[in-house]
Order: sequence, then structure tokens, then C-alpha cells
Amino acid sequence: MTAPHDPPTAAQLTEAVREWLENHVMPNVSGAMQFHARVAANVLAMVEREIEFGPAQQQRHLAGLHELGCADDAELARRIRSGELDNGRGGVRDDVEAFIFESVVDKLRVANPKYLR
Repeated sequence: MTAPHDPPTAAQLTEAVREWLENHVMPNVSGAMQFHARVAANVLAMVEREIEFGPAQQQRHLAGLHELGCADDAELARRIRSGELDNGRGGVRDDVEAFIFESVVDKLRVANPKYLR
């Protein structure tokens, strides 16, 4: 929570709407309306996870880019395409691969953690 906002927080509001959709709307509708309510609940769950994990993920991502000598994702992609970050064995360096892997894991933690199983 940041000033000047009072409770409930954005995360609490998002959770309340998601729970209302899951517990009161979805069980009482069917067909397209139920599908759209489920989609909306899933979107709100993603927003909740981004609020929870996003700041730490952003710090970790920026630190990783800095360690690789890149200002942003566009520079990382350009340097990978140009071969600057190759390992000499037909792929990227291990540190680059590890950074990309962790970035994808962080994205899945927000988008759909079920895919991590």
C-alpha cells in the first residue's frame, strides 16, 4: 500500500472480485457466461500474482540483465541474435541460458503456475 491510498489494497480488491466470481457467479450461470466469468477470474488471479511477485521479479530480472551487460530485453535479444553471447559450441553461454530459463519460470509463476509442475 502506498500513500495516499487506504485499505483495502489493490490486491485485496482484486482477490475479493475474483472470489465473488468463483463462488457466486460461476456456480449460478452456464454456457458462455460461465466461460467468461472463468476467464475473468483467471485474469484477476494473474493480477494478484503479479502484484505479489512482480516487484521482486523485476529487481531480479534487471540485476540479471546488468550481469550480462545488457540494458534491457531488446539488447539481450540483439546480442543473442548477433552471436555475441555464444558459448562457442553452437548455443548461448550457460549464464545466458540460466537467465532466460529463470525469466520464463518467473513469467509462468504469474501467468499460470500450473505449467511449472
